[in-house]
Amino acid sequence: MNPSTRTDLEAALSDRPLTQGSLPRRAPWITLAAAIVIGLVLTSFGVATGLAALVTAVLYGVTIFAWSLAVEGPRKAKDRVVAAAVTSAFLLALAPLISVVVTVISNGVNRLDAEFFTYSMHGIVGEGGGVYHAITGTLLITAVATVISVPIGLLCAIYLVEYATGRLGRAITFFVDVMTGIPSIVAGLFAYALFALFFGPGVRMGVMGAVALSVLMIPIVVRSAEEMLRLVPNELREAAYALGVPKWRTILKVVLPTAMAGIATGVTLAIARVIGETAPLLVTVGITTGVNMNPFDDRMATLPVFAYRQFSSPGIPPEPAIDRAWTAALVLIAVVMLLNLAARLFSRLFAPRSRA
Repeated sequence: MNPSTRTDLEAALSDRPLTQGSLPRRAPWITLAAAIVIGLVLTSFGVATGLAALVTAVLYGVTIFAWSLAVEGPRKAKDRVVAAAVTSAFLLALAPLISVVVTVISNGVNRLDAEFFTYSMHGIVGEGGGVYHAITGTLLITAVATVISVPIGLLCAIYLVEYATGRLGRAITFFVDVMTGIPSIVAGLFAYALFALFFGPGVRMGVMGAVALSVLMIPIVVRSAEEMLRLVPNELREAAYALGVPKWRTILKVVLPTAMAGIATGVTLAIARVIGETAPLLVTVGITTGVNMNPFDDRMATLPVFAYRQFSSPGIPPEPAIDRAWTAALVLIAVVMLLNLAARLFSRLFAPRSRA
């Protein structure tokens, strides 16, 4: 190396500090707290909440950038600004969910008592009554829809992964993708038209709602099961074939148990997807005030339709019906949340464990 170049390099390195300053660990939290206080002050002076939140986010980003630039340098300052922007975007996306949950809980907790879960609306005018008939109807219709959807969806996924090689497999995949985007009201109209051909116009039965929900469930089950079956290593199949195991037995004893965690999770999420549908059940099942345990005879009540009817036709005075609608919505949200937690639990319980 040229001596003059080496001297210049050593001089440049000697000008740089060997250590770089850093902000205190609590600096982001302190800055954020100060920005929130300023936002609350603006709100107290009549500034709109959305504008105050925007000012808070911008103030936090500018402050943390300037502080980090002065102490840590431009590279770390840019990193902190990007982190603040990503966090703000996450909180912005989370805000509607938090708002819905808080609103439903605050309005639905008024009727969250034993009577609400043990009484129906039979003979109830005004205050009182409960959602027992709607809960039983929802459980029965969803159970029938699951019995219809899971075998069809699972067998279809097995065919697509293990057997389909030509145009039929591609056609089935295409139509499954199309079914995934079908509006729920179209599924309800399909089920109504199907049963009206055999029982005449105006027919309402719980099994009609189950058929409508199964139209929405089947593509979800097919897609989730197909992806899980494709994740099973081919080495497991080849090892079974090398031992002389037939293909059907390999699928039954090797492939399905290996993919069972994902399949169970997909089925549970499909149930959570359709259990809150209102439009197809409004068309096919209708609503009733009493308990009907036979899905093959007459109308049945369901939680989504019950909440819709109580809110859209509250009667006089409207307050009791509005309270029942909010509480039914709260119960429905709780059921969907429990189903999602059950899906996580199934994925842990059925996941294959490697032996040490």
